[in-house]
Amino acid sequence: MDLIYRNSALKELIKILKNNPIVAILSPRQCGKTTLAKLFSRNEEPEKCHFFDLENPIDLAKLDNPLINLQDLDGYVIIDEVQRLPELFPILRVLADRNDSNAKFILLGSASPLLIKNSSETLAGRVSFMELRGFGVKSFEHNEDKLDISKLWLRGGFPRSYLAEDIEVSREWRENFIQTFLERDIPNLGISIPARTLRQFWTMLAHYHGQIFNASEIARSMNLTSPTIQKYLDILTNTYVIRLLQPWYYNTKKRLVKSPKLYFRDSGLFHSFLNIKEEQDLKGNPKLGASWEGFALEEFIAYNKLLSHQCFFWATHSGAELDLVFEKDAKLYGLEVKYADAPKLTKSMNSALAELELEKLYVLYPGQENYKLDTNVEVIGLKNL
Repeated sequence: MDLIYRNSALKELIKILKNNPIVAILSPRQCGKTTLAKLFSRNEEPEKCHFFDLENPIDLAKLDNPLINLQDLDGYVIIDEVQRLPELFPILRVLADRNDSNAKFILLGSASPLLIKNSSETLAGRVSFMELRGFGVKSFEHNEDKLDISKLWLRGGFPRSYLAEDIEVSREWRENFIQTFLERDIPNLGISIPARTLRQFWTMLAHYHGQIFNASEIARSMNLTSPTIQKYLDILTNTYVIRLLQPWYYNTKKRLVKSPKLYFRDSGLFHSFLNIKEEQDLKGNPKLGASWEGFALEEFIAYNKLLSHQCFFWATHSGAELDLVFEKDAKLYGLEVKYADAPKLTKSMNSALAELELEKLYVLYPGQENYKLDTNVEVIGLKNL
């Protein structure tokens, strides 16, 4: 299998480590956290890096007595799959607070702090979080010859899915990922939900991709309560496989949409749940536009290093909407995603510009050229990010 060296992610990790005693790299499983940590250890002096994999029984046994095994280590202590041992966090706080400490900690996790009991409170003020996604356009900045946007869109950004020798191997890998996620990863977080039920729920979410999420509608379909559906959604959101965009609120007389909008974070997983096998299946699927919207949206968010709580959408009940609204340097920006050969200025874009007083509105499309639609409206080809 080819290797893609993720230099931008490595530079970001090195930068964050300079000013923080603990860095937590968070992403779905199999996104490349371990590979990035090993690349970091090769970049530093390897003897200064101490690696613990909590899926390895030997390493797990060592950390039965974490203070004894960690307190004398200098350099970088890397702990993989840290969500498996949440009781480790109070010990890390003690170690990070020592005045004579020469150690820094890199934690690799497949769940957000919200799913790891007490982790965010225990390490507050001591830990910096870094979200790592799968492959995206930016991952290929030093490997341009290996970037195929159509392939990336169809297979998704999980490294083993994208780099698989053919589409059949890629599909099989994604199916195995889904099965392992449901049958092993979720129970390892201490969550007791039948894999079959959660898979049914996840499958139903594929039909809400790019749409307003309606918990009560799914609850009726599955004969469950709305709070139960919300719990399931929180699990998938906090394990980085689903993205919820909250609506942008502000003072206005317009009737705003106030429910969140839902996306699959990885286009390959989305296509697996829709049973899309080949590119021609995708091009003929009714969800083609929604698929492109989610794919391009994730690319834009990753390029601009936006965190989940910084991303919103805007929509009114009269039909005007904008796919992404975000703030930067105290100014408001917008993004509209279009699956079109040559996007044009629309009534909805003009409404968003006027109503939200946007500094700039970007339109992301699958073409090759960049051009302006207005003074502060720019069309960008995805590859040109």
